[in-house]
Order: sequence, then C-alpha cells, then structure tokens
Amino acid sequence: MLDSITERERGYDYQEVIGDLAEIADLVLVLFDPHKAGTVREAHISIRDTLPSHTFEERVLFVLNRIDECGSLIDLLRVYGTLCWNLSQITGRKDIPMIHLTYSPHARTGLAERWELDPSYLRYLENQRESLKNAILQAPRYRLDHLATFVETHGERLSHFLEALISYRRGLRTFRIKYALTGFLGSMLCGGVTACVMMKTDLLANVDKSVLLGCGGLIALSLLVIWMTLFMKYFAFRFHRIRMKDLDRLTHLENQTRRDSWEAVCGLVREYLKRTAGRFSFKDVKKEYAAVRRVRDKGSRDIREALDHISSLKKEKPRSSDSGPCVDANNPESGHLTNDGVR
Repeated sequence: MLDSITERERGYDYQEVIGDLAEIADLVLVLFDPHKAGTVREAHISIRDTLPSHTFEERVLFVLNRIDECGSLIDLLRVYGTLCWNLSQITGRKDIPMIHLTYSPHARTGLAERWELDPSYLRYLENQRESLKNAILQAPRYRLDHLATFVETHGERLSHFLEALISYRRGLRTFRIKYALTGFLGSMLCGGVTACVMMKTDLLANVDKSVLLGCGGLIALSLLVIWMTLFMKYFAFRFHRIRMKDLDRLTHLENQTRRDSWEAVCGLVREYLKRTAGRFSFKDVKKEYAAVRRVRDKGSRDIREALDHISSLKKEKPRSSDSGPCVDANNPESGHLTNDGVR
C-alpha cells in the first residue's frame, strides 16, 4: 500500500489488479500490523469499493498480525480499538467485522528479549493463528461453493439483462401493432369518406362507382403507406426515447435481490439499446434467455450436489506446524520427522 503521492507511479492500475485477483481467490486475507493499524488511502479504496464489487463478504478475513509486538495489554487494546474504528468507517457496516488476532509463538520469545517487552498479557488472549490456518487450508473446499455462487449470480444478471431486452422488444411489438392498426383504420376511414363524397358530387355523377371506390381505396392505401413509412418511424423513435429515459419500466423490481441485479446490468442494457437503437432479433434473444436460465438452474444444481457429496466425505485433519517438519535432533540418522525439531 502506498500513501505518498510521489510513490504512486506503479505503471498499472493497482485497484484493477486487486479486483481481478479477488475474483479468482477463494479467500482474501487483509493483514494489519500493530504499528500500522490505520488505513492508507489505497487500503481505504480497496476495502470500501474494490473488494465488495469483485468478491463476497464471507471470503474476506481481517487479521491483526504480530500482536506480540504490543508492549502491554493497554497498547493492544488501543491498537485494536483504532483498527475497529477505521474498519467501521471504511466498510460502512453497523457491525464490526471479525478481526483475527495472531502472533508467532516462536518469534515472541526472541522479540521480547530484544525489545524488552512483557508478553505476559498474551496468555489471556487466544492465538487465532491455528483457526486462521485451518480456514486457509479449507479454502479449496469452498471453491465449488464459490463456483456455484458465481454461476447463480452471473446467470441471474445475464438473464436479467436478456429479460430487459425481451421486455423492450415485446413493448415495441405491441406499440407497432397498436399504431399500425390505428393507421389502417384511419386510412380506411379516410378512403371511405373520400369515396362517399365523390359519389355524391354532381360533377362525378356519370363516373362508374367502381372507379370511385377504386380511387377511395387508392387514397386509403396511400395514406397507409405514408403512415407506416413516416409517422411510424417518428412514433417508434419516440417510444425508444421514452424507454431510454426510464429503463426501470423494463423489469420488475419486487425485492432487494432483483434491485441489486438490475443495478449491475442497467448500464449494460442502456449501452446496448443505445448502440443498436432497439433493432435486434427478438427471436434470438428469447432463445438465449431460455439457454441462460437452463444453464443457471442445472449448472448451479449440479455444483451444489457435488458440494454436498464432498461435504459428506470424511475430512482428514491436516498436519501443520509453525516451524515445519525437522529431523530428530537426538538421533539425526534415524530420519524421523518431528514438528518442533525434538522427538
């Protein structure tokens, strides 16, 4: 994290990289040190905007690391309170997110001797390092759950996008039928009135009635052509402009889930309608909508079933240690491995 203006020239978009990594990560750890419990501007943007828009809340874990560097319990409480305050302001949540307190038991002794610290307060605290390690080791098991969530979320957004396009084309089709029928009836009425007037005119009394009816029909046809070629284009453009001003009319927003989904795709719908001017295949969109719904429902169901099957399997307890396996110090030739270096 950089906080100095002169140090921000990385040559790439830092927040975009953080977002891309967060999308593919099964677990995101945000670590803070006691001496840097505050949050710089980049951290503020990452936690407030980038992570929520690219991953889910349950995938992000906050860790206050190296708490053994605090000189006393009072110092730790001061650091912890500062971090809680900063996170509450950044996340905008009413509840403070869980903050894991961790330290290395092996580094604690040397650190206390070198800095003359009193680590006795640590015995009152739970070192959550092991639980954090277990969460990291279990992250691959969550991959299927994240994949199912990804399919459900993006399937819902894509189907919502296509649903809005279908609603637009359905409304445009109804509009065109309505105005085409209006134009047809209006032109027939004008042609009929014109034919009746010509039949009752003395100057055209000697003209055959079939000719007059033909003239009336020709006038009606001309008016219908003018209506369909000129006026219909104007009214269709007006319909498009009204829909572009109020895209919310294209979909139902009956709950918060629908509103969140619509917020994610509304800009894409606007851009697509603006680029195509509303001219796209209604039939193709309906086929794509049906295919997306089918993949979303079946795909997420298959993933959930596989996840349930994996969860039912017996989980083996992972073997882990703070310092890693070492050769038996009492008998190096035995080749036996221990967790702490002493058998």
